Amino acid sequence: MRLVLAAGTTRTARIDGISAAGADPDLMVHTPGADAEILVEGRPIERPVVPVSPSGCPTPAVVTRAVREVADFDVTVLDAGLSHPTGIETVPLGAEPGNDVRETVAVPDAGRIFEAAREVGAELGDDRVFVAETIPGGTTTALGVLAALGEDWGVSSSLPENPLDLKRRVVDEGLVASDLVSGGAADEPLRAVEAMGDPVLAAVAGTVLGAVESGTEVTLAGGTQLLAAAAVLRGLGVESPLRLATTSFVVGDRTTALDEATDALDLDLVVTDPGFDRSDHVAMARYVAGEGKEGVGMGGALAFARERGVPMAEVRGSVEAVYERLVARPGGRDGP
Repeated sequence: MRLVLAAGTTRTARIDGISAAGADPDLMVHTPGADAEILVEGRPIERPVVPVSPSGCPTPAVVTRAVREVADFDVTVLDAGLSHPTGIETVPLGAEPGNDVRETVAVPDAGRIFEAAREVGAELGDDRVFVAETIPGGTTTALGVLAALGEDWGVSSSLPENPLDLKRRVVDEGLVASDLVSGGAADEPLRAVEAMGDPVLAAVAGTVLGAVESGTEVTLAGGTQLLAAAAVLRGLGVESPLRLATTSFVVGDRTTALDEATDALDLDLVVTDPGFDRSDHVAMARYVAGEGKEGVGMGGALAFARERGVPMAEVRGSVEAVYERLVARPGGRDGP
């Protein structure tokens, strides 16, 4: 199995109250690169800090890396609009960071990113591919794309209390700025990404399309952001079987309509509960409290571990070990 991680940034993440993906907004732009480095090398490289929320919840990359250490899988990282270089090899898509969704155009090069990622997906050559994302502020841009497509499903949040009303206000402003109404881009899915999305969504959708066109079995590894990518693909006429592998934390978020959305998009929904409630370790306790929930392919990695027969107790032990190795060391946290 190969996990393809699309990593990028959007200026939408700088809107106050939108994201918990990093304790400091000025450091948040480093989160996707650090996530990719942790997943690939087991540690951050370019900037030696681990993204941690203000309350101490570590990036989901810690969980995905922990799974990789007990259920090995290959990783490919796509540079889908990173603000800063990483210390690992990435596949460049020629993407720039996304604009604030409230601007007229959020992703000016959405079509080009989509096609570049489509070529990458077609050339992977794997039997199975899990496609994932890391982008602070990505649930808000996902909500924007869904609105432009005419879909009214809620999106999840990295925060315990989902600021969905704030996200909807931001999206409404973005629709006005882009001269769109809800459903105004239903027949132009890539226009929806261009106007209201982020470069990572364009990369995810393109990768999935290229992979399925080459006969690869594809799993969308993540939460409600991946619903937006699936909605784009279905809008483009892609009828290939797809599944969404996510966590019990996303399913437990009552602000989403996950079952309704996956039914409407004809997605096979796979939910994995890692049993974090059986541990009081901070690396897992904050997820139980409602933080994090998903990202960096966490749900897909957990599903893969379960398929491989790895006990969730072993996964939890690996999560604790990775956390202690990365976050508990002096200077290892991105935050107070």
